[in-house]
Amino acid sequence: MKKILLLSFALIYGTAVFAQKAAISINTLTIGPMKPMAGDGMLPTNNIVQNLELSKDLSAFYNFAKIANLLDTYNTKGPITAFIPVNEAFGNLPVDKLDSLNKPSHVWELTEILTYHAIAGSLSAKDIQKQIIEHKGIATFTTLNGAKLTAKIDANRNIVLEDENGGQSIISRFDIKQNNGILHIVNKVLLPKTRTI
Repeated sequence: MKKILLLSFALIYGTAVFAQKAAISINTLTIGPMKPMAGDGMLPTNNIVQNLELSKDLSAFYNFAKIANLLDTYNTKGPITAFIPVNEAFGNLPVDKLDSLNKPSHVWELTEILTYHAIAGSLSAKDIQKQIIEHKGIATFTTLNGAKLTAKIDANRNIVLEDENGGQSIISRFDIKQNNGILHIVNKVLLPKTRTI
């Protein structure tokens, strides 16, 4: 009888420990290597606009921000969290979409897209990860244009941003410090739903 009781206790204890470990693994979900990446000549003493101007990889966003008169928005004291697409991301947009964004008559659409890539406040990759965990796998953020952007962690432990149309963009470099916030580099352009004016 004593052996049966000890065996039962061992099974119950083992199951409890396994369950506890499983809970811990879910609650300590981690993204890829958690170290800030260098940002193409950017300096932490510069603001977002100054660093965009320095970066060859992010020149498309900088040039579009100039066209849309948004340099002041990214030049403010902040803090701002900016998700900046690499030049290739703009090149991957449909040709008609890219052409229309260069037209003065579509400056409102360009403004909507560029302000969809920023959130008020300073959110590091760990901050985003924490919110994803706290909200059971999906965190929702309100961007500067007022539209929603969601974040989750994929099977490869990347932080994936999803726009209102279901388009996804991976944060490829993160935690690039700015004197008015933080910058993360993404591999796709995020597109908000078209709103009627």
